[in-house]
Amino acid sequence: MINLNGNLLEDSQASLSVSNRGFAYGDSVFETIRVINGKIMFWEDHYFRLMASMRIMRMEIPANFSPEFLEEEIITLVKANELETSPARVKFSVFRKEGGYYTPETRDIGYVASVKELDDAFYTLSDDFYEIELFKDHYINSGLLSSIKSNNRAVNVLGSIFASENGYNNCLILNEKKSVVEALNGNIFLVKGSVIKTPPVSDGALNGITRKQLLGIVEKIDDYSLEEASISPFELQKADELFITNVITGIQPVSKYRKKEFASKVAKDLLSKLNVKARLGG
Repeated sequence: MINLNGNLLEDSQASLSVSNRGFAYGDSVFETIRVINGKIMFWEDHYFRLMASMRIMRMEIPANFSPEFLEEEIITLVKANELETSPARVKFSVFRKEGGYYTPETRDIGYVASVKELDDAFYTLSDDFYEIELFKDHYINSGLLSSIKSNNRAVNVLGSIFASENGYNNCLILNEKKSVVEALNGNIFLVKGSVIKTPPVSDGALNGITRKQLLGIVEKIDDYSLEEASISPFELQKADELFITNVITGIQPVSKYRKKEFASKVAKDLLSKLNVKARLGG
């Protein structure tokens, strides 16, 4: 079942027009949400990021788009797909309504939500070998537009094709200043000694939900110090650990970048703390 503008429809009945602005111009934002046994993980952070993204895109936020209303829309969809006792992944997309070319005729919005079952209720650390490389064919620009989850993901798509063609599990994206910004599907963290470092949102990094949770976790651990600072590609091979974060996987340790192989001690420690926070509802 699909939720299209508040209506539950069978997948085969749910459709969007070819004039949909999300398709035609990428005039759309979305949230990827983890739902465990009918409970949305880190819902408050998702909600406020969605609202911020819509404001950045100058969309008209409907009066009924309260946290309670959208939460109910998501949970109803999960139940309609008989996943209320299972881990699930929900994609909630908001698009500006049809009309106009680059200049929209309206700022009003529509929305669509879909759901798929996940394998694990909570985050687990994969032992699979995970190799990454830099993607240098295209860059993303620093600034607010890069920090939101919009449908403009050409760099991520092309980087994913590059990774697949060259046998990498993932790639790191650079901004116009040649600083490392993020991975193709999540935020990047670097560990060197007792310092945990991640690029700032101002560099063009996605304002990730799991990123935010980990920043809060690390700030409370005396053994580590936290830096939100630009990362040069030259720092990567000097790191003790690299790991990637997103709301579906949690934490993905990097095994190898070029000739350097990495440990995963800090990633394991943080993953256990992230699971505790998820169980407590953030």
